[in-house]
Amino acid sequence: MSTTSSALSPSPRFWRDSPSSPWAQSPSSNGDTATDSPASTGTDKPAVAIRAEGLAKSFDGTVAIERVDLDVEPGELLALLGPSGSGKTTFLRLIAGLEAPTAGRILFGEEDATRLSVRDRRVGFVFQNYALFRHLTVAENIAYGLRVRPRRTRPADKEIRRRVADLLELVQLRGLDKRHPAQLSGGQRQRVALARALAVEPRVLLLDEPFGALDAKVRRDLRRWLREVHDRTGHTTLFVTHDQEEALELADRVAIFNRGTIEQVGTPDDVLDHPATAFVAGFVGEAVRLPVDAGESWIRIGPHQVRTPEENVAGPAELFVRPRDLVVARPGADDAIPARVIAVRRSGTSRRAELSLAADLPTVEIELPEGRSVRRGDVLPIAFATLRLFTSR
Repeated sequence: MSTTSSALSPSPRFWRDSPSSPWAQSPSSNGDTATDSPASTGTDKPAVAIRAEGLAKSFDGTVAIERVDLDVEPGELLALLGPSGSGKTTFLRLIAGLEAPTAGRILFGEEDATRLSVRDRRVGFVFQNYALFRHLTVAENIAYGLRVRPRRTRPADKEIRRRVADLLELVQLRGLDKRHPAQLSGGQRQRVALARALAVEPRVLLLDEPFGALDAKVRRDLRRWLREVHDRTGHTTLFVTHDQEEALELADRVAIFNRGTIEQVGTPDDVLDHPATAFVAGFVGEAVRLPVDAGESWIRIGPHQVRTPEENVAGPAELFVRPRDLVVARPGADDAIPARVIAVRRSGTSRRAELSLAADLPTVEIELPEGRSVRRGDVLPIAFATLRLFTSR
């Protein structure tokens, strides 16, 4: 993962000093407490696994989540990705205890958490709109979850101040403790929200579109910083996003939601390069869907016939094409098909050409080789470097 140039502070002392903490000091063989070891890298800290078994949720007869099974590994950062209304935020709220399931159960490790309250689940929740108290300072916002605890579980004032100071250092906001939210940038407010979630020593960290209200550059910087914080603290983390780039860059694995179910769970490479369903192929990675006819070893795209490296199920099919699936072929190559250039445009640091393969087909895009001169109206010989073919339902 990419990292930012600023160094993160060591794991906060209050986690190392707490007996239930991932950083708790372990007794030595002679019964004395061992001295602090160097800050953990996140690979040796215990963390809780999450399991959803047959989880379902309906609202007034409308199904939002339909019998979902999902295992989240201890210490994993899992992205929940899908279109609006696919059920990802409802699923997150079920894990948090903010909604009660219609059916199924939720396990934190070996503990059945299905009927536990939000407080007893010990989750940290970060909302898109920060949900900070405007009349409280940064330090008071971070300490809020500790100060409202019942007296028997509430840390001493001195301990709360220490926790807040350590978290301010972790989220790189030292010196801003006396400011109010209105005096902070959007990125700084989101860091305060994360620090507040971490202050209560959660077993699980849940983030609902945490960067949705921020501009593109701040989003990029914060997601890299969040990955560093996750690796340092080691919490099992679920985060909801509609931003594919964010999910694919930040997460260990991605769960693709659609209509209340999960279509695929896999690493970013898995869901990009090996989509399990037509929905995943079309949803992830700027794909264009082309209707085709398939034979045993070929497909017909409009008037063009293309050989396939594997045998197909003959009949109507769908071909999903991304810009990098196409290459400029040698003129006269056996596998080349002619494509007319409709437009040429920049996409970030690359140049793309929009191509028409046939009059009745959607246009596709190709990333042009560096230095290749192409103009609107040109005819390019192209070939398929990758074929993602699914049988039509």
